[in-house]
Amino acid sequence: MKRKNLFTLLPFLILFIVIVACAEKKEDDPISPELTPVKSVASCEGCHTSYETLKKVYTPDTEGGGSGCGGDIPVIEPYDRVYLAGTGYKEFKKDVHGKMPCVACHNGVDGTSDKKIAHSKDFIKKPSAYSELKCAGCHTDIYLRTKNSIHEQGWGQKSMVTLRSGLGNIPNAFNLLTQKMKDGYEKNCAKCHASCGDCHVNRPKAGGGGLYRGHEFIKTPDMREHCTTCHTSRGGHAFFGQAAGTKPDVHLEKRGFTCMSCHSKNEIHGDGKIYDQRYKMELLPECTDCHSNIAKSNNYHTEHIKDLSCHTCHSQDYNNCGSCHVGGEGARIPSYLGYKIGMNPIPETKPFRMALLRRSLMAPDSWKEYGTPILANFNIRPTFKYTTPHNIQKWTKRTQVASGKLCFDACHAIKNEDGTIRNKELYLFKSDLQSWEITATQGITVDGKFPASWGIK
Repeated sequence: MKRKNLFTLLPFLILFIVIVACAEKKEDDPISPELTPVKSVASCEGCHTSYETLKKVYTPDTEGGGSGCGGDIPVIEPYDRVYLAGTGYKEFKKDVHGKMPCVACHNGVDGTSDKKIAHSKDFIKKPSAYSELKCAGCHTDIYLRTKNSIHEQGWGQKSMVTLRSGLGNIPNAFNLLTQKMKDGYEKNCAKCHASCGDCHVNRPKAGGGGLYRGHEFIKTPDMREHCTTCHTSRGGHAFFGQAAGTKPDVHLEKRGFTCMSCHSKNEIHGDGKIYDQRYKMELLPECTDCHSNIAKSNNYHTEHIKDLSCHTCHSQDYNNCGSCHVGGEGARIPSYLGYKIGMNPIPETKPFRMALLRRSLMAPDSWKEYGTPILANFNIRPTFKYTTPHNIQKWTKRTQVASGKLCFDACHAIKNEDGTIRNKELYLFKSDLQSWEITATQGITVDGKFPASWGIK
């Protein structure tokens, strides 16, 4: 009889245990949105977890997504950019950031269904744009390293604008630009320069912006959704082998590398220093980090390891474009697959005599749409730059020669009997330049700079 009573009471005992356990649940335990849905829209989360409410109160964009080096920027509706839902939102609620009140990072007013009131009191749309106030308190070391990083500040790009404008080098010279030019830079050039949130919470601007995955904080950015969304034209496009006649980079194809396989988080975050050109960054990866002892691994390396950058031999054809009207008609030299070897334009940073080059965007009148008809000191830098496309192959058109041919047959400039030059298309000659770029660039052309043994003046 007692045993029977015990089994009769068992369901009630279990229920009692569950009630007690819930009552003793710690306040900082993870919250599941499915178990504790936000019912009232009179709150930050209440509004942003209600798709119907967001569609009723959203403010339409006043202009389209725009375009960049990677093509047209996707248009994502404003309500989709701020909607909290899905597995990402669940993960956010488990994270320490999800346990903080929304107003701790975004300011504004909680506990109201009035959008205007909610977005008052110095509301901040993107807290990481104010990282000193909103991120540094918890992530002090990262903030101190990142605040001057190339990723966040785009110093190399800014340096090129200020130098060609005749104002000197960054950082102070950028503030001397006209307000129109600074506005133009922010609207056009800054699309791919990111604060913390652009890599760890949002989609990059170039990918349409907005929350990437329901406000989840992503520790390691996704290679396709973050890295190559910005690094598209000469990054992802080359790495994935998307151009006709090209192959994926051997590091992806053979080893499955991601961006972070070579680029460390310390490099990405920066070291706190300001670099006016990205190749000066001291934490950049080098081919020799993995490929050690290659100087004597074959005759090609023995002969050229000190004179040619690795990409000179091991890159495929890659994207070039140029002569851009910022905020206007865009690149007047449309994107094309090309390959040019020239004199190293940054010998103070890279030790090679010759290097692979790419055509740059800027022209003397690039900023005319923003009140600067002609850049005052345009010729201070060449229009072709040192480049390192992510499209490496062991065997390329230059490292393979036909049977019976000499080892340099596919890469040296060779004078034919009729006076023409074989392999001339590989090299940057003065004759390849447009009239407006000759003064700026002829110093890195190969005219008159080939070894005497090649017999080409």
